[in-house]
Amino acid sequence: MSKSLKEAAKTPEANPWYRAVYRGDEPVGFVMLSWKPPAGPYKGRHFIWRLLVDKRYQKRGIGWEALTQVAALVRADGATELLTSYEPGDGEPWPFYRKFGFEPTGEIDDGEIVLRLALPAQ
Repeated sequence: MSKSLKEAAKTPEANPWYRAVYRGDEPVGFVMLSWKPPAGPYKGRHFIWRLLVDKRYQKRGIGWEALTQVAALVRADGATELLTSYEPGDGEPWPFYRKFGFEPTGEIDDGEIVLRLALPAQ
């Protein structure tokens, strides 16, 4: 998490938006988005930069719930999509994102596969 906060501080142009993820009163994760940055490849879009759940709390639905809430916030902000990316390899989060409804865009960003979740208007 400290690495993410340092990255956010070094790249204010990415318009970082971050929150702790709690289970009751206990912090168990972290989420950080690039929230409609004013420039760059994701200009005006919402991009999940980090979604982390403490290893001790994985496989309990916490990441799913955090992602559900983030998607709702992004949709409420008028977005029609939510983007993220992942680095392929052992332990990659692709199965999690696929199950949630993300699809590959065909883009590669800094060696990571870019994914898109369509957010239909409500």
